[in-house]
Amino acid sequence: MRIAMLTNNYKPFIGGVPISIERLANGLREQGHEVFIFAPSYENQVDEENVVRYKSLKENNKITGKFAVPNIFDLNIERKFRELNIDIIHVHHPMLIGWTAIYLGKKYNIPVTFTYHTRYEEYLHNIKLYDALDNRKNRDKGILNNIENDILTFTKETLVPKGVKTFSNMCDMIFAPTKEIKNYLEEINVNTKINVMPTGLEDTHFIGDESRTREIRDKYIDDKKYLFCTVSRLTKEKNVEFIIDGIKRLKEKVGDIFKLLIIGDGPLKEELKEKVSNLGIKSNVEFLNNIPNKNIGDYYRACDLFLFASKSETQGIVLIEAMAAKNPVVAVRGTGVVDIIENEVNGFITDEDIDEWSDKIASLLNNKVSFKKMSIRAYNTALNYSSEKIAKIAEKSYIDVIDLYGNRGGEFSYEFGFRKIYK
Repeated sequence: MRIAMLTNNYKPFIGGVPISIERLANGLREQGHEVFIFAPSYENQVDEENVVRYKSLKENNKITGKFAVPNIFDLNIERKFRELNIDIIHVHHPMLIGWTAIYLGKKYNIPVTFTYHTRYEEYLHNIKLYDALDNRKNRDKGILNNIENDILTFTKETLVPKGVKTFSNMCDMIFAPTKEIKNYLEEINVNTKINVMPTGLEDTHFIGDESRTREIRDKYIDDKKYLFCTVSRLTKEKNVEFIIDGIKRLKEKVGDIFKLLIIGDGPLKEELKEKVSNLGIKSNVEFLNNIPNKNIGDYYRACDLFLFASKSETQGIVLIEAMAAKNPVVAVRGTGVVDIIENEVNGFITDEDIDEWSDKIASLLNNKVSFKKMSIRAYNTALNYSSEKIAKIAEKSYIDVIDLYGNRGGEFSYEFGFRKIYK
């Protein structure tokens, strides 16, 4: 098959969607398929074969803040798409490039699939106008304040879900990263067929460089006994502040025996550093920048435990990555968490309660037998997410949707997922 993947963001942008796209594309290529990624341009991008770059608007604009905005009116998108003789479209966002995907699908009679990667209602603060209203919601009550709060509620609880539903029902198949997300899409009345397909893990996450792992651990653990980590964009929705508060409470319970690596970057970095300093736990927390995906596995393996507090994930790729390194996970209950963590088996799930969360970490540190069992079970969980297995799920789904599309009177007829006949 010749597959077009359309995205609003991609490398060098750091995030779960680019990682998911790259791994799925590589897995499909290993199965013998041709995958072409249509992605926006960045100043520091690296040109890659089969990655089609289209123009993007400048970052740091008044509407979206630091997000680059893809220019979906770039004529090169359709020109290149037409040249590639694509069999199926896989789009990764409902807006902007999502509209382009629907347009191309209808014009060229090609089925469109869509992965629902993001709980968009949890990311509205990245829109400056919404963020300004959200920051004003706790001021003194009044008529204007009530109107603003109604706008916030309507946007989050009605407008965004309706937009997702409308777009999804224009597609020919939907991919949900977890069963919980599939249930959510069904609850908002998405009628298109939904298949569960998580992001896969490449072999490098299971097999690492032992000397590099030891080097990382020796560099950061200092005189402590345990090394923890969390990997995240440092933004509001990732809830890293909770982790820092929890680490402070944990230190009060077990003593000065651990260190936490916070791996990632984002607009809240300096604010979080200041919080760590104010809490008096600078010796227990180390901030690292983004680590290239090909190297991140060695950092997981250097650590004993993975900590997580985001409640906005659709899957939580980092949870699986950490488990592949035999890290049990202690996380706050949220979407994308409960489908991966089996409570008290490969980790712990808690409410957003600092005492409960820190108690679970302490219980693992105080029980080596339980810790070891959880580590093994975490690794076994990760084995179910190999890129090869995920690529085969995608391949079968593509074949199914192409066959269904042909039966509905689409242009193409297929056999075993490869073009055989032009109708």
